[in-house]
Amino acid sequence: MKRFWPFILFVVLAGFLYVGLYLNPREVPSPLINKPAPMFTLAQLHEPSKQFSPSEMKGKVWLLNVWASWCVSCREEHPVLMALAERNIVPIYGLDYKDKREDGLGWLAKGGNPYTMSMSDNEGRIGIDYGVYGVPETYVIDKDGIIRYKQIGPVTPDSLRETILPLVAGLQAK
Repeated sequence: MKRFWPFILFVVLAGFLYVGLYLNPREVPSPLINKPAPMFTLAQLHEPSKQFSPSEMKGKVWLLNVWASWCVSCREEHPVLMALAERNIVPIYGLDYKDKREDGLGWLAKGGNPYTMSMSDNEGRIGIDYGVYGVPETYVIDKDGIIRYKQIGPVTPDSLRETILPLVAGLQAK
């Protein structure tokens, strides 16, 4: 029987690897789904003398998009966010993550600003509280301040149409 243990171990590991080939790396389950969004108070990017807290959003469905001027994937999703902002379906709040204020401001001035407001998280503390793996990430937060969805990676036209907007519509109807 001892001779078969290496073979059994090999079969089990091969099975895990085989299953792993078919998993979507963007679908990392977040422990924050269906839990209250972490509270914070941060300076606004455009007006650092003013602050923002998610508690101001009670009673509203909104998106929190984590972005940075140095993020290549953020450039990919930026036109999608600009188009969404023009449609005025849901407010988009930005969290400028681990970025210099002037770089974030310059990037928005150059590419357009889809955000109702952006906050500056230059040290990345709030990103840690939200479990940010990397930028961009987008959270759908309901009227009670509960995180209902987390998009890892850029928001695409497909993810917007198939997942985010139907969820937002359902949450707004409640």
